[in-house]
Order: sequence, then structure tokens, then C-alpha cells
Amino acid sequence: MLYNTVYHSSKRGFKSFENIRISSNLLIVLTCAYVALVLNEPFLLKTVSVITKSDDYNLLFLLSVPLFLLSLFVLINSVMAIGFLLKPVLITTVLISSTIFYAIFNYGTVFDYTMVQNAIETDTTEALSYLNIDSIGFLILFGVLPSLLIYWAPIRQLSIGQNILTRLRLIGVTLLLIVAIAGCFYVNYAAVGRNNSNLITYITPYKLLDSAVKFTKRSYFSPHRDFQLLDNDPSISQSAGSAKLTVLVLGETARAQNFSLNGYAIATNQYTQDKGVMSFSKVGSCGTATAVSVPCMFSRLDRHSYDKQKADSQQNVLDIIQLAGTDVLWIDNNNGSCKGVCARVKSIELSPDLNSQFCDGEYCFDEALLGPLADKLDDLTHNNTLIVLHMMGSHGPTYFRRFPQDKRPFTPDCQRSDIQNCTQQELINTYDNTIAYTDFVLSKVIEKLTELEQIKDIETSMLYISDHGESLGEKGVYLHGLPYAFAPSEQTHVPMIYWQGSEMLDKNPGCIKSVTEQPISHDNLFDTLLGMTSVNSSTYDASMDVLAQCPSAGVLANTELENSQIEIL
Repeated sequence: MLYNTVYHSSKRGFKSFENIRISSNLLIVLTCAYVALVLNEPFLLKTVSVITKSDDYNLLFLLSVPLFLLSLFVLINSVMAIGFLLKPVLITTVLISSTIFYAIFNYGTVFDYTMVQNAIETDTTEALSYLNIDSIGFLILFGVLPSLLIYWAPIRQLSIGQNILTRLRLIGVTLLLIVAIAGCFYVNYAAVGRNNSNLITYITPYKLLDSAVKFTKRSYFSPHRDFQLLDNDPSISQSAGSAKLTVLVLGETARAQNFSLNGYAIATNQYTQDKGVMSFSKVGSCGTATAVSVPCMFSRLDRHSYDKQKADSQQNVLDIIQLAGTDVLWIDNNNGSCKGVCARVKSIELSPDLNSQFCDGEYCFDEALLGPLADKLDDLTHNNTLIVLHMMGSHGPTYFRRFPQDKRPFTPDCQRSDIQNCTQQELINTYDNTIAYTDFVLSKVIEKLTELEQIKDIETSMLYISDHGESLGEKGVYLHGLPYAFAPSEQTHVPMIYWQGSEMLDKNPGCIKSVTEQPISHDNLFDTLLGMTSVNSSTYDASMDVLAQCPSAGVLANTELENSQIEIL
């Protein structure tokens, strides 16, 4: 009898539990509370830090921030998550938010317009490099499991009229809260927002969605632009003399402060330090990600006026150099990511499946660039040649895969992709190994050019410059891609190294030293390349050619400028 009583009572209890239903509005509020108060922890912590730094901050204003954020999220989802879209919208919001939360929490990544562009243009191999046990476990815990709870949540079925009425009530309540909070603390919110505009970039996931919409609109729905010729009649200077070969090595994710040529205490440049190179110690990047920096540095536009659509619809410096009669070749070991710069010149893309000791099926070490370079040096068809080598360089987070094991001078290092779980010294050692390996490859390029000069009557030169820098945990920030306005110098201060063959030989060491210590940027590359390749062009600005100040360190594009007083900006 007792068993039957307990059994039937339990059965009725289970049936009662099965009959429990929640309203769609409650599901929205619970989901938004999770996203706003948990997955937006980086935003809330940074906001609290900003507010509490003021000696006379308002405690009620501080407490209003999470409520204001929650109210905004509820309002947005109340409008979007309607009818059959309820669970898909909420699940999508949670999955996207948890991914952003992981990136911000572990790397300090901010998903602004530039980061969206960089993410969309990233290939599968690069994207998969961020997957590891740590990231997968994090996303399951904060993204997949909450999404499953939303999916399984039983929703109380109401009539269409009831659904509309209850949803309007929810919208009304949240609007009242937003208006009340804004009315009471408008001055406080305005002051914090005006003085800390970067805070909005941490709001998850709506800053990402806003950036994605802007990127889509500008990339796919902008008016068509006719291609513009900036110079339709460039030429090679008659005073250039013998044949000329210029090699531009485009680095990846290298930061200037880790180059011993710039005073770094660790010997990361032991291969080039005795090669007679010039290291420019104060170079600023155009952006903090490849998607911006690479097209910007080859464009006539400067960092402040750079616009992707405008840059894509006009000649870049490679186009002008090629039109002048120079043989231009782009050799890429960066997953084919020339970002449109090499679209109109000959190019070679190294495949990771290449049957080479330097390739493993996913990546190639940068030594793989030396093979195609040697082939081109054996088959020079023009008196003027420009070769661009695009390196994989120091691309993270898998720094340990950027160098062979026999080129690993600094240990212990970080042999994993979840770099935030390595010690600071291990991470720095791994990154320094990538710089040392880049230096080794540069020394091999110099040796090949030196050999070429010895057997042929040809002037050779090499310029190395990185696209952007990298954060290695300083102030909790990793990798790169922060908005330029508040990006740390680790992401914007890049190395630039120049080498010239027998023509330089320290003919004017005082001038050369003064040039290398002047502040310059990616904006100078356009004119410096024109000068190095002896190309006369109406687009050339001698004041921006960093080598024009010292005639022994490069040939001016226009000999009439040799006697002029040139000032480097």
C-alpha cells in the first residue's frame, strides 16, 4: 500500500513537472540576463573600473549600469525574437556572445569593423589554429550548454493576441526602465561615454553585429567605383645606370621592440647584425591587422585617409612600378592574403601541400620562400625587377609552428595555441624564436642578393617591414587587431630593415643614422619603393621617401630632386 501511494504520488509529481511551461517573455529575460551579466563581464568590469576611478562617483549610477544593459538587451530581443524566431534568435545570440566572450576574456580581442573584416578574410587554416582543448571546453560550457537549455525549454502556448499583448507589456516595462535610468543619470552616462568611447566596443554581441552590418554594406552594397589611374605614364629613371633588383620582404605580426637591432636585450637579430643593415627604430603601422595594413601601406592614401573601397579602385604602388616597365613578382607564404594588392601583378602562392621539407600540409616555414626567389634570380628578364616576399612571420597564436625545431634558440617556450595558459616568459621565448627565424630568412635573402651582385652587373637592395605588431599579454591583451585609437604600441610599432649591396658600404654613416632614428610610418612605403626602384612618377613625394635624404642609401626616382633639400615627415 505504501509503495503504491509513493509510486502514484511520484508519478503525479513528474506529470506536474512535465506540465510546467514558461512564457516566451521569461525565456527572453533569462537569456538576456545571462548574456548581459555573464557574457558581458569584460564590458562591466571595464566600466566599473572607469567609474570608480573618479573620487566622487555616484554609487547609484554604478549600480544602474548592469540594469541599463539588461534592459537594452531585453528590448532588442523582444523585437527580434518573435514567433518561430524566438529560440533561433536567442540561441544565436548566446553562441555568438560566448565566442566573443572567449576572445575578449582570453586575448583582449575587440570585434570592431576592422576585426570583422579581418575575420571574414581569414582562411580556414588560420581560423582552426585558435581551436584547442581550452577553447572548445570554454565554448561548450558558456555557449553550447546554455543553448541546449534554451532549445529544451518548454514554452507556454498562447493565442496570437495574448502573445502580442504580453510582448508589448515587456517592451513597455523595459522602455520605462531605460528612460528612467537615462533621465536620472544622463550626465553620468554622457561623461563616461565621451571620455571612454572605446567601452562600447566591448558590448557583446551587438557591437559585432553593428560592425558586421557596416562591413556588409560597404563591401557589397556600396556604389561601384571606376578604376582610377593615378599615373598613366610612369617610367624608369634614365640615370638608374645598371640593372636593378629590389626585394621587399613583407613581414607578419612582428613588433619592433623584440628586435635586438633596435636595442632589445635578447639576440634576436644575430644573423643580420653583421650584414650592414639599417634598422629604422620608429616606424608606425597603418593598422593593427593585415586586412587594413597591407592594402593601406601600398596605397597612395595615408593612414588617416585610408578607405578600402577607394584604395581598391585605384592604382597602388605595385601597379605604378609595373606600368613603368618593372618586372613585378609577388611570392606569398601567408595563405594567399595579399588583400588585393597583388591582384594585377604576377604572383606565386606557396601551397602548404608543397612537397617540401619546409611544409607540413597546413603551413610552410618562411624558408620555403627562398626556393621561388632563387628561381626568379636565375631568370631575370628585365633591367628593373621588384620581388615581394610575403612571410608567415610571427603569426599567432600558434607561434611555435613558425620555425623549425633546429631554429629554436630560446627555451623554455610555449608549444601550444592557448597561449594565455603559458607563462609570460615561455610566450616571449616562443615569439622571440619567430623573430630570430625571420632574421635567419632575411640573412639568406641578403646572401642570395650578394651572390647575384658578384656574378652579374646588377644593383640589389632589400627592404623588410612588418604589417603590424603583436600583444603578448601586456595588460591582459594578446594577439592584435585592437582599434587603432587605443591600440597599445606593441601592435602599432613595427620593424623596418634596409640593406643595399655594394652601393651603400657606409658611404654616409652620419646621415644614415639620423634617418633611421626619425619617426616614420607605413605612409612612407609608397614613395620609398618608387625611389628604390628608380621609378619616375607624378605620384612621387620625395619628402616621404625615407632613403632620399641619403643618396648613398638609395637612388632617387627623379634625379632633379638630388640637389633639393628634402625633409622626412
